Amino acid sequence: MILNFTKMQGLGNDFVVFDAIHQQVDLTGAQCRHIADRHFGVGCDQLLLVEPARMAGSDFHYRIFNADGSEVEQCGNGARCFARYVRDRGLTEKDVITVGTLAGIITLYLQEDGSVKVNMGVPELEPANIPFVAEQSAISYAIEVGAEILMLGAVSMGNPHAVLTVADVDTAQVERIGPLLERHPRFPHRVNVGFMQVCSPQKIRLRVFERGSGETLACGSGACAAVVSGRRQGLLSDTVEVSLAGGGLRIEWQGPGQPVWMSGPAIQVFDGVIEL
Repeated sequence: MILNFTKMQGLGNDFVVFDAIHQQVDLTGAQCRHIADRHFGVGCDQLLLVEPARMAGSDFHYRIFNADGSEVEQCGNGARCFARYVRDRGLTEKDVITVGTLAGIITLYLQEDGSVKVNMGVPELEPANIPFVAEQSAISYAIEVGAEILMLGAVSMGNPHAVLTVADVDTAQVERIGPLLERHPRFPHRVNVGFMQVCSPQKIRLRVFERGSGETLACGSGACAAVVSGRRQGLLSDTVEVSLAGGGLRIEWQGPGQPVWMSGPAIQVFDGVIEL
């Protein structure tokens, strides 16, 4: 099987994007892992598939596969790259694009400066719907990790997130705590783990250990989840600049029942062909 692809990145969170409208793309988990391998494949955090619309009212369908081959519900940085890809490839002439995902329909807005603004939907805070094992909904939860008790926020942005507030992201124990929380039994579908440093009500620093990929340079849905968690704790304003290793995102959330808006760049790196 020979496939055309495009390498893209949003704040260093990198993707291999396949047009599955004009070529047949049916990847196994092993093939996904090979493509994502940075030594023997193309190298990426996630693979994105652009497919024909499946849901009423949508323009396209959007599928996301992690570097370990697992399919996931949502990826915010990937959504921006998706929008830039379909517009630049002439798959649509729209500046407002509706896209179906495993988590439902999201709306993507291409801006005049080349950035993309995404309506990420209303965050899910009920534990059963995240999913997260807890007796009732709370702003923060105590969770046992080894010999430690950690406090975290739990949010779904279409995919599950745990958010820990730390004094300094540079010294946060991402490599140790991230994998332990990712597969913690209280998160039955695994979880993305965010480490948030609050610099001011309008700015945070963030590192994210993504399920199935490990720590990445940026995580759009993780930035959204962090702001939601911080707002619920009374730490943040309704508009926050999120600083990640790969760059910055602007996140807006007016509060419960309202959608989260994310704005940031999406860049094409190169085109290629791979034989599988």
